[in-house]
Amino acid sequence: MGGIKFYNDVIPFIVIVATEGILVGINVLYKAASLKGMSYYVLIVYSYSVSTLILFFPMYFVHKRSIGLPPFNASIFFRIVLLAAFGFGAELCGDKGTQYTSPTLSSTLSILVPIFTFILSVLFRYLPLFL
Repeated sequence: MGGIKFYNDVIPFIVIVATEGILVGINVLYKAASLKGMSYYVLIVYSYSVSTLILFFPMYFVHKRSIGLPPFNASIFFRIVLLAAFGFGAELCGDKGTQYTSPTLSSTLSILVPIFTFILSVLFRYLPLFL
């Protein structure tokens, strides 16, 4: 019983800290690359390619254990395309902003994302707030 509580409480925290660390590293690398003349479009293509390869590798193991997938129809396809377009636009804006400012500001704003998510979830009553 203690292992389940540890798994449910600590693992999400570790994942968030690791993700934020990776984002800070990416911002610093991008700033260094942009100062040497690398186009931010090229960096986005590289980052999407690497993330696709990283995400496709575990899908083989996850798909084997899953019970079944929902049917893939046009609605799901357009949702995926819309989400990808929003992500691509956000990355374009973020990388262009990093090109004009310091990576410290960009990293600070990315660290604030979980805080804004929590505040919005309380405001829209997805998460109860016990005072």
